[in-house]
Amino acid sequence: MMLWQADISSRPQQNDRGETLWELVICAADGGWFHTAICPQKQVNAEWIAQQIKLALTDKLPGTIQVFRPQSLGLIQTAAQKLGIEVVATRRTIALKKLLQQQAQDYRNPNYQPLAIESPPPQPIPDYLMGEKWQFVTLTAGQLVADFADRPIPIVSMPDYLLPPHWGLGANVAIPGVIIYGGRQSMRLARWIADTEPVSLNYLGDDPGGLVLDVGLADRWVMVTFNDAEVSQAARLYEARKRLVHGLHFLLVTPDDSGITYSGIWLLQGS
Repeated sequence: MMLWQADISSRPQQNDRGETLWELVICAADGGWFHTAICPQKQVNAEWIAQQIKLALTDKLPGTIQVFRPQSLGLIQTAAQKLGIEVVATRRTIALKKLLQQQAQDYRNPNYQPLAIESPPPQPIPDYLMGEKWQFVTLTAGQLVADFADRPIPIVSMPDYLLPPHWGLGANVAIPGVIIYGGRQSMRLARWIADTEPVSLNYLGDDPGGLVLDVGLADRWVMVTFNDAEVSQAARLYEARKRLVHGLHFLLVTPDDSGITYSGIWLLQGS
């Protein structure tokens, strides 16, 4: 099944009549080809997008189109439905985002950020889901794959394209992560995290500091907060380690520290 990625948004340019221009960008998920089309904002509609999808055909229509921008989702969904194509909302549109960043260089406008998305303020995780304790940890890439990829854990999200070998990382490379000890709420917390479709877990260095879980296309949840200097230093180290491994990190939920039972694990990457 072919997989495409698509985005439509305004560009920092106008036509001869002073109308703001919008650009539709469609590409293969593997980055093998792309198709673009520009038109005035008032002409942007689902019919026009559907026509462009057909013009982008390399062989046949794709089974799925991935969309990362919330403002694009509705229009592209409506257009894709007319063609019998499934649309999946995901931040994991690596080829498309790389293409948009390359195109942005042509505009030579430092204020134009093609990947910028408005996100609501992060909301605190519901009290009834709070774990008993948590900690920063590291696992080697080899441990992460060998110990968890095929382990019988109720919830496992470790897609092949995020596994360390895909990024050329050796078995001894340290991958940073966070363990949440959920106690009796462990499975309930794991199911909640899975339902939110987590993308990345990031240190928010305000006062107090905290860990924010980015989920879905733009939502964010505050998982923990802290104002301890030692914990803040560990959080900065956590972020530094992420940068060394292409943003890879993991979130592990377990009832206790026995190392026997786990409720869920997610391999994540900065979006």
